[in-house]
Amino acid sequence: MTDIAAAFAQIMVAASGALGAGYWPAVARWPGTPVMENGSIVTPGTPIALDCMAQVDAATEAMRGEASYTDGDVRILVLADTLAGTLDTAARIEITEGPHVGTFMIATCQRDPAAIYWDCRGRRA
Repeated sequence: MTDIAAAFAQIMVAASGALGAGYWPAVARWPGTPVMENGSIVTPGTPIALDCMAQVDAATEAMRGEASYTDGDVRILVLADTLAGTLDTAARIEITEGPHVGTFMIATCQRDPAAIYWDCRGRRA
């Protein structure tokens, strides 16, 4: 399936660049895991930042039906082949270019059946 994901990512990135719309440069960020001792942070976690391409869209009807949904939540699609890692709800997505520049907290995150993208519900941080 990674061949499909790679081909789709290549097509979408090229189309986005040509049309100036769609997927935009982004960074998936995690704070890292601190080392704790006696309830205090001994060593802060090493932050992780992975480049990717993401698209911000309106929340789906299914997302709107989730108990934790709030007005302003959005759907974020991250092309799986552009992210060198696994996306989860501990991450924040920083869109660095395009009409939705900013940082988004991830409330839900799952892979689509074809493993082409990560389908997330997020809100501005």
